[in-house]
Amino acid sequence: MSNASNVPISNVPTLDLVLSLQSELGLRLHSKVVSCYTLAEQYYLKSFPRPALLINLRGLSAGVAELQKNRLRFNAVLLQENERAFLNEVVPHEVAHLLAWQLYGRSIRPHGVEWQQIMQQVFQLTPTRTHAFDVKRAAKLGYKYTCHCKGKEHALTLKRHNLIKGGRQYICLACKRHLYFLKVDSHLIN
Repeated sequence: MSNASNVPISNVPTLDLVLSLQSELGLRLHSKVVSCYTLAEQYYLKSFPRPALLINLRGLSAGVAELQKNRLRFNAVLLQENERAFLNEVVPHEVAHLLAWQLYGRSIRPHGVEWQQIMQQVFQLTPTRTHAFDVKRAAKLGYKYTCHCKGKEHALTLKRHNLIKGGRQYICLACKRHLYFLKVDSHLIN
């Protein structure tokens, strides 16, 4: 298996990654990807090129299939916090995107009938567009703001916090008033 520049995955630097593919959890992730491809190859009676794998995705998304690069990127925080559901749902979801692209070409919709068919028939899973994981730590929503609504807090990312510090203003959709800084929830931003 190799990355987009044909460097073996074992040689891809992981210094800035939260989780390495060589870790126990990274190896379980890799194994699940291989098992998904094995199922697909048995179902379609053809082989598929294996994708490069990265565990460097940040934010709210659990995974992303980069179709033209034949690459899968995964969110380390969400994988660590939700290992079983992540491996059983997110990995097949993203693999199904690559398979649908390789089988049906670029004219298909991302969660269209082709992708849904792969999820149901190959992986025996109900196709769902999004995960239901708690994303507070993954999205680093550690900057708490409040408004004029009684007892309401708004959790913002560092990026939005910095935009506010730079002069941008955000408004509560309920009370239509500007948000103002309350506190930092340090266990969500480290």
